[in-house]
Amino acid sequence: QVQLVESGGGLVQPGGSLRLSCAASGMIFSIYAMGWYRQAPGKQRELVAAISSGGSTNYADSVKGRFTISRDNAKNTVWLQMNSLKPEDTAVYYCNANNERNGRGYWGQGTQVTVSS
Repeated sequence: QVQLVESGGGLVQPGGSLRLSCAASGMIFSIYAMGWYRQAPGKQRELVAAISSGGSTNYADSVKGRFTISRDNAKNTVWLQMNSLKPEDTAVYYCNANNERNGRGYWGQGTQVTVSS
């Protein structure tokens, strides 16, 4: 009954910004590490950014300095702020939750991000 619902995707011009949201339900949000992954056509799904229950973050080299992941446990929500977007950022972005106590993970449905002029 865990559910992750992404929102905020869309079409944006190169250099623009977008903020993705992931709303979680049916779980004890505070014990999950949260992450954003993306998958472009013909490519493997890759980790973009992750944040632990304690607030530690890590980012793919390709997005460091441009993207920021954050969370609010009181709102059961994680965000991905994306700035200085590039065409190569175009992909379906997926929210992921991973239970830090037992390792079980869950995926959202995904939201399309298209960076194009």
